[in-house]
Amino acid sequence: MFIQKNFNFKGVMAFTGGHIVWLTIWATFVTAVFEMFHADWFLIPWLPLSVIGTAVAFYIGFKNNQAYDRLWEARKIWGSIVNSSRAWGSAVKAYTSNHFTDIEISPEELYYIKKKLIYRHIGWLYALRNQLLIPTPWEHINQGVHVARVARKRREQFGVGLVKDGVTESELKNFLPEEEYERLINYKNTATQIIDQQSQDLAQLRERGLIDDFRHVELQKILGDFYIHQGKAERIKKFPLPRQYGGMSVIFVGIFIFLLPFGMVSEFHKLGEVGAWVSIPFTVLVAWVYLVMELVGDYSENPFEGMGNDIPMLSLCRVIEIDLREMLDETELPAPIEAKNGVLM
Repeated sequence: MFIQKNFNFKGVMAFTGGHIVWLTIWATFVTAVFEMFHADWFLIPWLPLSVIGTAVAFYIGFKNNQAYDRLWEARKIWGSIVNSSRAWGSAVKAYTSNHFTDIEISPEELYYIKKKLIYRHIGWLYALRNQLLIPTPWEHINQGVHVARVARKRREQFGVGLVKDGVTESELKNFLPEEEYERLINYKNTATQIIDQQSQDLAQLRERGLIDDFRHVELQKILGDFYIHQGKAERIKKFPLPRQYGGMSVIFVGIFIFLLPFGMVSEFHKLGEVGAWVSIPFTVLVAWVYLVMELVGDYSENPFEGMGNDIPMLSLCRVIEIDLREMLDETELPAPIEAKNGVLM
């Protein structure tokens, strides 16, 4: 998640500056051909070009709206995970007691049970984050050589070196019981199986009388909420913005940028001898604006991609971890995740 209010010039150029080079080359080539051969037939009237530009702008606007909806929905899902996680910690702490059991257990054992349930949930958070960062075929890191290389570079640049630093594996080892770790980590969907393990533990607590039927049902409802939140996040991750919309916008922008210098030269040629050459910077500017609009939507449609536009899942996991461990009266807590290069992950 970008945390700066505005992008500075350096940041904008890092994101789109490379495109200015080929845009300038194309605009200069068209202008040079026109000036060298005086080819009036080479020009395109501005009216049909403006119609195409308007249509492309509407289309990109639609795509960007849908991309933003996916991004915002993903953030709401993780907001719900934060709320449900706090409810889980509070309920586990309050509901698990000797009040309904015939054979009381020691305060130490009771604390261990609560800690086990809360710690396993923290493990679920990191497991879910890890699963949501697994690349899908339509994400940038799985595209052509250049696009994939840029995506990997941005992952490292924006602090998602945290994708590769083993944080998930180390956190799972810290929060899952040793006897469970090897078994749960080998499932295809570890996060799902962690919640199922929580459910099995609740059933055992009910059998021992450490929770009654009402409290068992309430705790199970919260686990059901976690399944719902996980399913919603997986839906966004595993179902892309329909490619007929995402893919065609690239083609439309490409067609417009290809035709743009022909129309610009046509208009600026009317200004005099050097008018055609003046069209070059304006052509580059207009083309760059359309290209940036396309790129903004393209990089926003996948909110679990591991790049700067992502939902700050690691930061949210750490926030929840701190909250839940404080509920257990722990004092040696990890530090919140800090932003790196203007991006909070």
